[in-house]
Amino acid sequence: MLLSLLLIPLFVGAYVRLLNKRKQALANLGPLGKVHNGSGQEFNQRRHVPPLFFLLGLTILMFGLARPEMIVDLPRVEGTVILAFDVSLSMVADDLEPTRIDAAKAAARSFVENQPSTIKIGVVAFSNGGLIVQQPTNDQTAILAAIERLSPQGGTSLGQGIFTSLNAIAGEAISIEEISFEEGVQPFEIEDYSSAVVLMLTDGENLGPPEPLEIAQVAADAGVRFYPVGIGSTTGSVIEIEGFNILTQLNETILQEIASITNGSYYHAEDEESLQEIYDNVDLQLTIDGEKVEITSIVAGIGLIFFLIGGVLTLFWFGRAP
Repeated sequence: MLLSLLLIPLFVGAYVRLLNKRKQALANLGPLGKVHNGSGQEFNQRRHVPPLFFLLGLTILMFGLARPEMIVDLPRVEGTVILAFDVSLSMVADDLEPTRIDAAKAAARSFVENQPSTIKIGVVAFSNGGLIVQQPTNDQTAILAAIERLSPQGGTSLGQGIFTSLNAIAGEAISIEEISFEEGVQPFEIEDYSSAVVLMLTDGENLGPPEPLEIAQVAADAGVRFYPVGIGSTTGSVIEIEGFNILTQLNETILQEIASITNGSYYHAEDEESLQEIYDNVDLQLTIDGEKVEITSIVAGIGLIFFLIGGVLTLFWFGRAP
């Protein structure tokens, strides 16, 4: 459609030809051929201004036929959210109805359903070890199915939960042996993932290595914010495991430290309703992202403005409609 712009020189040539004919006609008429305005002044170069605006308007409209696009910076919420579920046996406690893990899964399902397509969500399960149940994706069906498959087993290692979440965000396996925490030694280098957040749903009981606060520092260096969600009560609940009655309690202190190190926030889920409110208050990153947008309507509008200016000048200067 841009080839239509080749017509513009033809229009210019036709206009010049009309001017030449007009000059010839005025020369034949002599003094009678001079055109004046209402004040008796001659029209000089002013008479070329309206046609110039018409020509510019026509050029812009022809350019608009090519459906031009431009990069427009649009604000939108985007990034990666990892739902890290503590699936240790302590999560079967009923101090959060119906159980800790069932309440966490119900609220997580609601959270997933309310997220825009620009948010990728992954699911991590951790107990003695960690497992990426679902890599970050926009497919809500796959995410919800992954949440549904979670079931309690084993003990709890918060460090494994943090570390596995980092693996899910990075999209590649990171060996924990490669991370050095000795004083003065640079920890394992990881890319910047400041657009990623981790919702860590756990009762905070840590029963195994690695040290969670050291792994949390690695996450902080990568810009990953952790939002630990304390599931259960500080008074605790008694659960039966292999014939033994065991008291399990919410450990808020270590979860608050993880949140502080990673520049996140700690929340206490006292019941299913407050857990839902926590999901609604998660600070997802608002970014400005360039996106191609067709601007045909804008270009056409500019062209019509030039036509309008030319018409108004013709009416105001010459007293006639174009």
